[in-house]
Amino acid sequence: MGRVQDKVCLVTGGGSGLGRADVLALAREGAKVVVTDIDRQGGEETVHQAGGNAIFIEHDVAERGQWERVIARTLDHFGDLNVVVNNAGMVRPGNVETCSWEDYQLHQRIHMDGTYLGLKYGIETIKRNGRPGSIVNMASTTALMGYKDVFAYAACKGAVRSMTNAAAIHCQQQRYNIRVNCLLPGVIVTPLVLGLRAQTAGTGSAGQIQPQAGEAKPGPGLGEPMDVGNTVLFLASDESKFINGAELRIDNAACVNPAPL
Repeated sequence: MGRVQDKVCLVTGGGSGLGRADVLALAREGAKVVVTDIDRQGGEETVHQAGGNAIFIEHDVAERGQWERVIARTLDHFGDLNVVVNNAGMVRPGNVETCSWEDYQLHQRIHMDGTYLGLKYGIETIKRNGRPGSIVNMASTTALMGYKDVFAYAACKGAVRSMTNAAAIHCQQQRYNIRVNCLLPGVIVTPLVLGLRAQTAGTGSAGQIQPQAGEAKPGPGLGEPMDVGNTVLFLASDESKFINGAELRIDNAACVNPAPL
């Protein structure tokens, strides 16, 4: 039996990067996975890589009506929902002075509104079946300390930490048997991070954090998407049944001296 055999898991932002790693980690251990993203091509490629027990649904996580549609299709296709991974995200560079109001609102919409709706609809749906459930929110080490030029992103990831704690306590008090935890990755080599490096320091600098030919892994302080995917798998599984309201850093202790974005 797989570690999450037959659990129905919904992963937002599953079309690339951390979301794709989450999907693949869950699928290889027997989960039935709903992959959502605004990127149809990326989402369908993830489903192809995950195998037969995965479906793709196009999804803007900040739209309430789309969450209702996604939940309905999930239940129609798989008949249940056990795990939600609120992973979808984006980042535009800017410090407290240079970040525009429009960019600040966009970060709020995707990270804060998207996580709120994922929690709201996830809890509402999972609690109906009376079985153990798990919700994993994707925060960031930017919520713990200052990184250069990601002011809005860091602010929203701080909010994700707070929402996680509040939701975990609520579910415990209501005896829903739904655990809510959050992950705080450091600098992980994903398209999002590479794109940010290209925007803030020129396209050439992005290559500095890509593994060179012959290298098995990125250097110290830099992680791979599956470092996060494997942790999501653990939190989705019953192995973590006594972990609730936790904040797990995935950064190789790099938060002490973070790798530059």
